[in-house]
Amino acid sequence: MSSAVIASECKRRRTFAIISHPDAGKSTMTEALALHTRMISEAGAVHGKGGRRATVSDWMEMEKARGISISSTALQLRYAATGDPDDFPHVINLVDTPGHSDFSEDTYRVLTAVDAAVMMIDAAKGLEPQTLKLFQVCRHRGIPVITVINKWDRPGQAPLELIDEITERIGLIPTPLYIPVGIAGDFRGLLDRRTGDYIRFTRTAGGAKIAPEETMTADAAAAREGDAWTAALEESELLAELGQDHDQEMFLAGQTSPMLFTSAMLNFGVRQLLDSIIEYAPEPKGRKAIDNVEREVTDPFSAVVFKVQAGMDTSHRDRLAFMRIVSGEFERGMVVTHAQTGKPFATKYAQAVFGRDRSTVDTAYPGDVVGLVNAMALAPGDTLFIDPKVQYPPIPSFAPEHFSALRVTTADKYKQFRKAIDQLDAEGVVQVLRNDVRGDASPVLAAVGPMQFEVVTARMKAEFNVDTVIEPLGYSLARRTDEQSADELARQRGVEVFTRSDGAVLALFSDKWRLQFIEKEFADLTLEPLVAAAD
Repeated sequence: MSSAVIASECKRRRTFAIISHPDAGKSTMTEALALHTRMISEAGAVHGKGGRRATVSDWMEMEKARGISISSTALQLRYAATGDPDDFPHVINLVDTPGHSDFSEDTYRVLTAVDAAVMMIDAAKGLEPQTLKLFQVCRHRGIPVITVINKWDRPGQAPLELIDEITERIGLIPTPLYIPVGIAGDFRGLLDRRTGDYIRFTRTAGGAKIAPEETMTADAAAAREGDAWTAALEESELLAELGQDHDQEMFLAGQTSPMLFTSAMLNFGVRQLLDSIIEYAPEPKGRKAIDNVEREVTDPFSAVVFKVQAGMDTSHRDRLAFMRIVSGEFERGMVVTHAQTGKPFATKYAQAVFGRDRSTVDTAYPGDVVGLVNAMALAPGDTLFIDPKVQYPPIPSFAPEHFSALRVTTADKYKQFRKAIDQLDAEGVVQVLRNDVRGDASPVLAAVGPMQFEVVTARMKAEFNVDTVIEPLGYSLARRTDEQSADELARQRGVEVFTRSDGAVLALFSDKWRLQFIEKEFADLTLEPLVAAAD
């Protein structure tokens, strides 16, 4: 494949993640985007708790029961932007992420695989803690952010109040592309700030279908909407006077953020979001390797594994490794090299994933997300390549804050128990810690949030038919140590030393005061902080 063809394919592609606080409408928006790209014929979310169906992107039983996303999923959509003279089909790689803070580590892995993020904010609640944490990750990684104020069909704050809050709290200057016509709770349509036209929406039954749109001139909008149009126009003019118009360079530099107003439930503003992603989000770019040499998108094939997931297909109980293609062309069946082991890896079983549904992938390009089936040797952060050799920086593990021992309830299930632990460990669902005292029969699970333990026990039962018991331990923080320090640490009260599955030696402490005491008394011991979830 020529470099020109690969470069052309890159121009067609946009790869992004949606980040938000729980219940901001992230999974509903994912469904709405799939609806607008004709991937589904009817949205999965409908009005009324009794009639609400699970969304395409939420497939685990816990997700359906709780109505939250706890595992990232990848969807590939094809879309021809509005007004494109050549009806040019773009490929949109959307990675839906967990919103709950207990699954920050999974979200962080996803953010290593995307080129842009859509930060979704509830119109009534404004910026919330988990959104702030994830935004800081985007800022740290240099990921440009598009801001979406969702749930404008419900009562909420005024547009200028939300703009001021974002500017003051995170230093990101919103540059609205559209201004809503009608206050929050009375969403009539959008003022397009670039053309001055009015886009009027019409509701559909339960928001299950694409909302019809009508484009009207400013005069027609004023005659129809009266004061609501005048208020939107005045807000737009005020923003223009303040210089809050879109600037692509400032957006890519992380200084500003294009802003849109939507109702994912009603499918209002969804097309405008798609068009904005195509127009403004960056296309795939090269990536620096651990030797600081950049692999360009037109160089030979390379990819990074950012997610490993099992249990998506209950009939086969297989394991799927999601890789983000960084450079070159991927062809199904090609033999690549696994950088971490130096061993060849065959890619015969390559699939695109749409929620729980799959289809075979024959070719893919930079920016695409491809699932490799039964990739038992792969783990998050691994690199695959075609010569010349390349290896990308590993994905760090977060500092766990919750620790529990796990044991099987019946001895005859021990073999399945061991197999399940190894699988969940490889996926990164939790960190698994072991030492000689506890043995393999009662490994210690370390997690960012306690809900990760619930995922473990639920999947143990559903996928392996193994009943387990979680026993919380009295530790609250961990530090990386070494073999030379381990013996002394193990003798201390309120401390226990473990080896993590990746070989890291971790010391667990009952509380920060115990840690401070040992740091003072034994200054020569190795005690290094791990990456914090908010970093």
